[in-house]
Amino acid sequence: MTKYNLLIVEDHALTRFALKTALETADYINQVFEAENAKTAYKTESENKIDVVLMDLGLPDIDGIQACKTLKTKNPSLKILILTSHEQEEEVINSVKAGANAYCSKDIEPEKLKDIVLSVLNGAAWFDAKVADIVLKTVANSEKEQKTSNEELNLTEREKQVLSLIAEGLNNNEIAKKLDVSINTTKAHVCNILQKLSVQDRTQAAIKAIKDKII
Repeated sequence: MTKYNLLIVEDHALTRFALKTALETADYINQVFEAENAKTAYKTESENKIDVVLMDLGLPDIDGIQACKTLKTKNPSLKILILTSHEQEEEVINSVKAGANAYCSKDIEPEKLKDIVLSVLNGAAWFDAKVADIVLKTVANSEKEQKTSNEELNLTEREKQVLSLIAEGLNNNEIAKKLDVSINTTKAHVCNILQKLSVQDRTQAAIKAIKDKII
């Protein structure tokens, strides 16, 4: 099994310890790094090969949303999971815009968190029920957003199928199995979709697909 390096960005030492204790036992984890603030996180990420980040929003120096945006700008392939007690609508939406791949509550069960981290590493996007509801309600109530037609995007029927499965949270392997195609074909479809939708990652593609009623 592929092993991944994880970085926990959290200013409370006890919470960091609990998260590290829970996650370092996962069979897919190689090494767990820690950072008590955003600046330390930037330094740690630049000096080590980090695959996934657990990011708190309420950091003491630079807030988690800005830290997420900065890390994603430096390393677009980095997976970032927002782990917080905050569920305010503005913070949820801003986290998505900053490139977060997942957003869940700190009271999540450790075993469930392990599953979510692995699914994110495998390419899925994940939002807990309360947060997903906030995103969907915000999109539905927005008067500024305009529907984008499939003709304008020039999506093929297969790409629409793949996009729909991305929005459901499936990773590349799951999509390939579902559609009975190779993993390389799936990756090519995903790449084309991201280009046509003018988005940087799968999370943004899923949100845009729902927001603009593409699927």
